[in-house]
Amino acid sequence: MFTGLIEEIGRVQNLRHSGEGARLTIHAPRIAGDLSPGESISVDGVCLTVVGHSHEDFEAEAVAETLQRSTLSRLVTNDRVNLERALQPQSRLGGHFVQGHVDGTGQILSLSARRPGYWLQVEMAPELIRFVAEKGSIAIDGVSLTVAGVNRNTVDIALIPHTSEQTTLGTKRAGDRVNIEVDILSKYVYQLLKNRGDSGDLTQEQMRQWGYE
Repeated sequence: MFTGLIEEIGRVQNLRHSGEGARLTIHAPRIAGDLSPGESISVDGVCLTVVGHSHEDFEAEAVAETLQRSTLSRLVTNDRVNLERALQPQSRLGGHFVQGHVDGTGQILSLSARRPGYWLQVEMAPELIRFVAEKGSIAIDGVSLTVAGVNRNTVDIALIPHTSEQTTLGTKRAGDRVNIEVDILSKYVYQLLKNRGDSGDLTQEQMRQWGYE
């Protein structure tokens, strides 16, 4: 479990494919020395298992399912990635509950300056955007964000300067693919409605009626 508060921007040292999976080597001098084999780490919002580390680098493995659902298969040497270690029980929960189980990918439509920060617009598939609500939470490349607006196939995000500077989101360009994890609460509500026999489709009005303002 993660919070979506990025600890370090790492750099891909190597990406070695083995069968349908891959092993990543990532340079992360701030946090690599504190990692242990077997523990979880979020790489651009994807929960991976650490399989080795040194004082400045760590290795993690990704299976075929992970590569198919996320942007990790597109990584190349020197790409920058958002990193967060797994949540500790005594940590402050400054973001929202992020599992690191990516639901799919989206595409950056625009990133424009809107002082003092930026305005980010992301295009998402209908099967993802149905789970997104205005003023709700979403994780993009592992970053916990508040949704500023939802349209038919796009989501708007207001990036504060700190987020744009301390994560890779401030360097995104139109056409870039990003990992999307919708709020876990919306997924459970959706499944509950389906099990009850409803269509499972949520509207912003329904969310407001249930207290999700």
